[in-house]
Amino acid sequence: MNNNHRKIRMGMIGGGQGAFIGAVHRIAAAIDQEVELVCGAFSSNPETSLSTGEELYLPAQRSYASYTEMMEKEAALPLGERMDFVVIVTPNHVHFPAAKAALEAGFHVLSDKPATLDLAQAIELKTIIEKSGLIYGLTHTYTGYPMVKQAKHMVENGDLGKIRKIIVEYPQGYLATKIEDTGMKQAQWRTDPKRSGVAGCIGDIGTHAENLAEYITGIEIKELAADLTSFVDGRMLDDDGNILLRFENGAKGILHASQISVGEENNLNIRIYGEKGGLEWHQYEPNTLLVKHLDQPTQIYRTGNGYNCDAATEVTRTPASHPEGYLEAFANIYVTFSGHIRDRLNGEEKQSYDYASIDDGIRGMAFIEATVASSKNNAAWTPLR
Repeated sequence: MNNNHRKIRMGMIGGGQGAFIGAVHRIAAAIDQEVELVCGAFSSNPETSLSTGEELYLPAQRSYASYTEMMEKEAALPLGERMDFVVIVTPNHVHFPAAKAALEAGFHVLSDKPATLDLAQAIELKTIIEKSGLIYGLTHTYTGYPMVKQAKHMVENGDLGKIRKIIVEYPQGYLATKIEDTGMKQAQWRTDPKRSGVAGCIGDIGTHAENLAEYITGIEIKELAADLTSFVDGRMLDDDGNILLRFENGAKGILHASQISVGEENNLNIRIYGEKGGLEWHQYEPNTLLVKHLDQPTQIYRTGNGYNCDAATEVTRTPASHPEGYLEAFANIYVTFSGHIRDRLNGEEKQSYDYASIDDGIRGMAFIEATVASSKNNAAWTPLR
């Protein structure tokens, strides 16, 4: 079969009834008509998994009671019918065993972040990926925005000069009260150490801020000093974090992530300052990038215009002034990842593809564990190992 004339086939683990992110993944995967959902193990509850598959118009035999059953039965199907990759959209504690099962069954993997429950699992997962020779990616969604790619290009091009300071923030307010006690599913697992890991807010959204800073600048965090707090009585994991950063090139930074900042939604934003200029981007207004200069007024770059770099233009779908938002950014991860699979199927694989890898996942887990360790040690400077 010529693989240019069919969609890349996706299976899903998680994302059943009552889940939030599964539906987002399904929409994002469908935007460019490159991917089709062909099967799933949508819940740890077999009945929920089967009823979700029915709602999504999947054949009954392609909705599975567990991901282990899905791997076994999909692997037994002929090459022209089985799924090509699996996407994992579960709470964090399932990421590693599900990815391991998929890779060992011969399927590529796209996973929600963080990659695993802890750093040791992430390192082990890299070994499994390398042994399998298969493709693995993480959905660090915010790297998919056109203006984020424009910012990355300008840093790489030297427009800002040597980077000196990076400030990245991700405040939310939805955990300002103990809503996990009201039955809200998303809050329940994110505040449970057994399902979320050693960090709450930092693992959930702090890793997005860390990844965005390193993605745009290309500079890795060397060490950090962190102060984490659980402001809501009885909450076992952090719901607020304030972190000082030292980068490998000598740059300094501040990372602030919070889920108790009342009135904030998903106010991710970043400011980067170099010797010659600066950049500022806000997810609230993702089509706008502010470019600052030493000796001239601030410029406003906008998505969809001819002056943007190729990387930004290639992931822009609509004419200038038409909003490109969260779902489109998510879709850019999917179209790049599925394009990698298609290239491999056709023997046309490139050296690199612009989506987060297991190495980014390992850095995310190292960031989480260093942050927690630093905070427990009175905000002592702690290296990322």
